[in-house]
Parts: sequence; C-alpha cells; structure tokens
Amino acid sequence: MKYHTFTTAIVTLALLMAGGCAGTDAVVTSEPAAATVKATLPPAPQAVPAKPKNITNAIVAIVNDDIITLHDINREAQPAIAEAEKKAALDDAARSRLRRAALDRLIEKRLTEQKIKELSIRVSDEELRQAIEDVQKQNNITTQEALVAALTVQGLTYEQYRARLQEQIEKLKLVSMEVRAKIQVGESEMRDYYTANLAKYSEEESFRARHIFFKTGAKASPEEIQQAKSTALLVLADAKGDKDFAELAKKFSQDPAARKDGGDLGSFKKGDMQPELEKTILSLKPGEVSDLVSTPIGFHIIKLEVRTPGTSRSFDSVKGDIEEILYRVKSEERFNQWAKDLRGKATIVIRELEPPL
Repeated sequence: MKYHTFTTAIVTLALLMAGGCAGTDAVVTSEPAAATVKATLPPAPQAVPAKPKNITNAIVAIVNDDIITLHDINREAQPAIAEAEKKAALDDAARSRLRRAALDRLIEKRLTEQKIKELSIRVSDEELRQAIEDVQKQNNITTQEALVAALTVQGLTYEQYRARLQEQIEKLKLVSMEVRAKIQVGESEMRDYYTANLAKYSEEESFRARHIFFKTGAKASPEEIQQAKSTALLVLADAKGDKDFAELAKKFSQDPAARKDGGDLGSFKKGDMQPELEKTILSLKPGEVSDLVSTPIGFHIIKLEVRTPGTSRSFDSVKGDIEEILYRVKSEERFNQWAKDLRGKATIVIRELEPPL
C-alpha cells in the first residue's frame, strides 16, 4: 500500500465506494460475469416474511449470505434525503430514487466486506495509530483531545471515527490487492499526457514593475483632476529623463507603500493587474517608462523593470506527478470493472416491498 498517498487514496476510495467514477479512454478487460439475480422472494416465514410485523425490519435484499433490511436502507439514505430536503420538498419518486441508490451502495458494501473477510485482510493497531496521526497532521490537530472535539462537532465519537477509519483502510488494502497492484503506467503514456497537458506544466510570463501614483478619485472636482494631471506630467518628464524612478516615487507618489519602497509593484502575471495598467505594461520593454495612464482612481506612471518569458517544466521534473495521476485514473476504472464483476458473480436477491421503496 502506498502510504505516501494515504489520504488521497482513502478519499478516492470513499468516492469509489459511494458510486463510481468518471470513465476514461483506458481499456480494461475482465472475465464475463454471471448476471445478478433479481427476483421476488417466495413467502417463506423463516427467511423473508411476506407480511412482517415490523416493516422497518423487513428483509429487502440477500447478498450471498448477508441480509439488508429496510432499516439499513433508511439509515443509509437519511443523510442524502436530509441534504436534498434542504433544497426542495421531496416527492415519493425522489425519495424512492435515493433509497434505491442507498440499496446499491449497501449491496456493494456487503460484497466488499465479504471479500475482505475472504482474503483475511487485517488492519493492525500500529497502522491505525499511524493513520490517525497522519489525519491530525494534515488538519493541524496537535492533540487527541482536539481531535475528539473536532469529531464531536461532526456528530462522531472517537470510537466511531476509529472504526470508520479502520474500515476505510481495509477497503484500501483490498483495492491495492485486487486492483492497484495489477496496474502499470508506461513511459509513453506519461509522455503523451505531458504533451497533451503542456499548459498545465508551464510557467506564465511574469513582470516586475514600479509605478508613481497621483490620486484623484470619483469625487474629485475638475480642478483637482487637472492639478493632479499637471503635477503628474512634470514628474513624467523627469522620469523619462535621467532622474531615478524609485526616488521620484518616494517623493511624489500618493501611494503610501510606494513612498517606502520606491513604487515597487513586485512580480505579477497577466490578469493580476488593472486592465488599463496591464495593457500599458504589456506594451513596454524592460527599462522603458510609460506615458501617463489614467484610471478611475487617478494617474499612473509605470516603469517596466523585468520581463521574464514563460517556461515549461521539464518532463522529468513532473514525471512522478503524471504517473500518480494516470495510476489513479486507471485504478478508478479498474475498480469499477472489478466491482461490476464482483457483483455479477454474487448471488443477490432483491425483494420488492409493498409499498415499494
């Protein structure tokens, strides 16, 4: 099991167990699976009562040797129903769809639990302790007391959380044994992904500039605007001459920060600046001073100091990241197929209730 991707794997696994993942172009082959059995159980009192006295305990499905009751389904579906009801009132059809989805999840859960038992998968106390420590570190939780407090807010006890985490690790081990260990990511696949996503691994062109600012503002009178512009034009003449731009910014700029650092705007990329200023900066060469730039808040004089071309990260520097991405995509695809095959080979009987789910 790859513990360096422990949290990502568990999150991915949780999503997989909750209902599958988006497909990709990778081809996954498998043995043909037997069809899932769906039928109405005969009215056998010792197994499935035709008219149970307590409908909430009615057996809805049998998964190999395990049963799923209506109570199990209602409990599984309740969070989704509660969340949906926050947005709009639910009709019977909508509730039925959520319960059916809950039934599918429970069937998959029973099948994975049975496979875990069959393969004798265990989680040691040390593995569980390390997993809890990793969660605490990633969430900046320094003590167990703080973790307990955080869990309480979520309506969980520490024991419940520990049990859930153990279950997730067991499933992660199952996926590693049955799915991930059988996956290979080739060099050519990684290079193809790199080429197709080159923009993702490229650094944008960046700029470093200084400015001198003369404030006007929305409430400035025409006379105040004209006075600010006249002053700005005088400073502009000095800036385009031999005068030190940083010293001019410290002396004349009405930006408080500019008076301290000589108008340094720092490093930025396209989209980081006001449109008027960005348009001007893109037109300048390093060392060049702009003409007067008017914006709704005042006048600016810009000097471009450095222009750094965009560069692409090498394939070797991102190879590990790409391998993990492709590995995860293939894992999700293969898991979906594995889960489908597992369900197809199982004996699953679903009993239709009256009224239906």
